[in-house]
Amino acid sequence: MPHTTVGADRVFSPLAVAASCVGFVLIGALQALYGPSIPALREEFGLSPSTAGLGLSAHFVGGVAGVLLFDRRYGRTGNRRILGTSYLLMAGGAAGFALAPNWPLALTAAFLAGLGFGGIDYGLNQLFAVGFGHRSTAMLNILNAHFGIGAILGPALIGTVGAEHYPAIFTAFALANLPLLLCLRGVRDHPPHTTTPTEKGTPTEKATPANGALRSVLTVFVTLYVLHVAIEAGVGGWEPTHLETVGYGAGVAATATSVYWLMMTVGRFLVAPIALRFSAQAIITVSCAGMTVCLLLAAVPSLAPYAYAGVGLFIAPIFPTGLPWLTRAAPRARRAGALVIAASMLGGVAAGPALGKVIEWSGVRAVPLLLAAASATCLAATVWLTRATRTKTP
Repeated sequence: MPHTTVGADRVFSPLAVAASCVGFVLIGALQALYGPSIPALREEFGLSPSTAGLGLSAHFVGGVAGVLLFDRRYGRTGNRRILGTSYLLMAGGAAGFALAPNWPLALTAAFLAGLGFGGIDYGLNQLFAVGFGHRSTAMLNILNAHFGIGAILGPALIGTVGAEHYPAIFTAFALANLPLLLCLRGVRDHPPHTTTPTEKGTPTEKATPANGALRSVLTVFVTLYVLHVAIEAGVGGWEPTHLETVGYGAGVAATATSVYWLMMTVGRFLVAPIALRFSAQAIITVSCAGMTVCLLLAAVPSLAPYAYAGVGLFIAPIFPTGLPWLTRAAPRARRAGALVIAASMLGGVAAGPALGKVIEWSGVRAVPLLLAAASATCLAATVWLTRATRTKTP
């Protein structure tokens, strides 16, 4: 059997790259399993709809805590231990959720699974952002595309076997995490903290803002991430209702929403080779512009299903493509990656209630226009960041 420990000049072995992609399939599936399980959870524990929805909320709270907790250990604890602990927490939490005899214990287990989820999400995104040189943006898009595969497969699995069998599905999911522990030998334990060259080959320090400007850059990055994840969750949550309101049947609305998620996954695979030729700034600018146009077109009933598919395609690269840009723009801000990933999770949690309150005032037909306004803000933020982080030539 060949020795698989990663070499000193690489962060990941090929086997570890493949295992990382499988890990992202699993975290995508886990996040997507809670919603379709709600009918069975309500029957099992006698819950109201809002109380049953707390399972996903506990998962997201754990996810934010996991990002922040494991960020504190990044650079102090070996990457293998961080990722291994995260996989074990996610596996233990999923198994605990499956076997919990009461709802408080189930919520505790969902929180533990979320801790592991956050550690894997943060850990692998952080390592992919610094581990592949000029290919990091492409590799991050491929990694995050596998999250989308999991998010599609999770509900499909529940739909195939039935929500009443959710304990067996969560248990199988927990077991699927364990083989990935064997692949952690292929992850470099302590990647060097070197300055990352910019895409033009100029040292990063020349593009690094001063302290005051750095805070502004981080604030705008957080704004970009919170809003684009809020748009992502907003379309996923409200597209079916909007389409039914403007005259489409429930079946068409559900299918169109599935296509939206599928296009997000496809978009990340498609942008990987593009990222080798164009800068992150250019890709995100085009993505935000295209997303804004598609959301405006979604206000036209006859175009809405196709426009929402376009939103999925354009929004796809923003999250993974922004991380290497952030690493180059703020190399001295060690916690910048954790900040934007945690903020993106909070954006996903807050999007539903916040958008719901606005829709109560404006009506469901205004959904695409409200999201288009948020998308236009993302575009403005991207333009500002491009100017603020532009490399200065000597």
